[in-house]
Amino acid sequence: IERRFSELPFSKRKDIARLVVNNMVGYGLLDFLLDDEQLEEIMVIGTGKPIYVIHSNYGSCITNLKFETDEDAIRIVEKIAASVGRRIDKSSPLLDARLPDGSRVNATVPPISIDGPTITIRKFKADPLTVVNLIDYRTLSIEVSAYLWMIVEGLGIKPGNILTAGGAGSGKTTTLNVLGSFIPTTERVITIEDTAELTLPIEHVVRFETKPPNVEGVGEITMDDLVKNTLRMRPDRIIVGEVRGAEARTLFTAMNTGHDGCMGTLHSNSAKETIIRLTNPPMNVPKIMLPALNLILMQNKIYSEDSKILRRITEVAEVVTEDEEGSISLNYVYIYEPKDDRLVLTGQPSILKQKLSKLRGITVKELEEDLKGREKILRWMTENNIVKIEDVSKIINRYYADSKTLLEEVEIHTLNR
Repeated sequence: IERRFSELPFSKRKDIARLVVNNMVGYGLLDFLLDDEQLEEIMVIGTGKPIYVIHSNYGSCITNLKFETDEDAIRIVEKIAASVGRRIDKSSPLLDARLPDGSRVNATVPPISIDGPTITIRKFKADPLTVVNLIDYRTLSIEVSAYLWMIVEGLGIKPGNILTAGGAGSGKTTTLNVLGSFIPTTERVITIEDTAELTLPIEHVVRFETKPPNVEGVGEITMDDLVKNTLRMRPDRIIVGEVRGAEARTLFTAMNTGHDGCMGTLHSNSAKETIIRLTNPPMNVPKIMLPALNLILMQNKIYSEDSKILRRITEVAEVVTEDEEGSISLNYVYIYEPKDDRLVLTGQPSILKQKLSKLRGITVKELEEDLKGREKILRWMTENNIVKIEDVSKIINRYYADSKTLLEEVEIHTLNR
């Protein structure tokens, strides 16, 4: 390269050298994009076409990179497939896989992709976002975060069953991971995903991933298979990355047989639609099982006036049983106010707060004091930029061990600022 391109600036020669190395041992052009921490998704839409990316601030962007030939793109796709012990070719032209760094990959090759190979990569964050990040980004408020913290923990008596609903790219999995970080580290957690994305700060966690059928069409392990298997493993918590099929009924069976604190995500446009989707094909959850669900969070991807992507929790709805036959309604505790860009109280009293206070043997006023303490800790972490998941988890679990001492320390630090 030094000899052949001696007329080029050093920075250009360095880029060429890197591209050569990437083609030999990496993912070619894609490595430049995989190294950019501001990118969330990478999309190759065919041969000779520019590669698109989703930027964390600016949304969909067009790059000046492209694969010139099918062979160039297929070589990268085959390298990805080989790294996970799979193959992709004309007889098996679809691939769902996970890169060594945890990023999710979907790839297709001709004949099903007419314009050449396609690659879609959802990048994995090495440092997962925490509740402090979501407060900073205004996805959640401190008040709502404290409420969710309390529901997930359940005051040590009855953890809540929660579904986070939303559209593609709305941040559901990130929010699910944040909810999971509220789980006490003393509990046994089992996660089930199509492609492993959750990174919980818990030692006793068992992670399962579905398995597609082989070329002969056998050997598939579905989400439902894994949820059923999980019920035999004495879990304290079951977390399903995305609920969309027969596993929904199995998960609700678990909720109805004493497995509290189940969580998952679901594609939906509103809390109300979430209920409709659960009770219709392909999920087919019997209506009599629905009261086991305690809370639905609705999350949306919206755009600011300057076209930046904003992710917001827009509905916090408690699931309320209306009668003995299992009829339910939704109690909206918080809703998103676009004008002020914040979650606001609806004025409806929280049924879950009332239930928890009764189960714990305390008054609602005492429970509100507990919430204020959690808010104080969250505010202190936010003001002191405590964002690492290990640090946030350590403080949350210190609260479980000795909330009084932790609150006293937070008070002292706050006064000394």
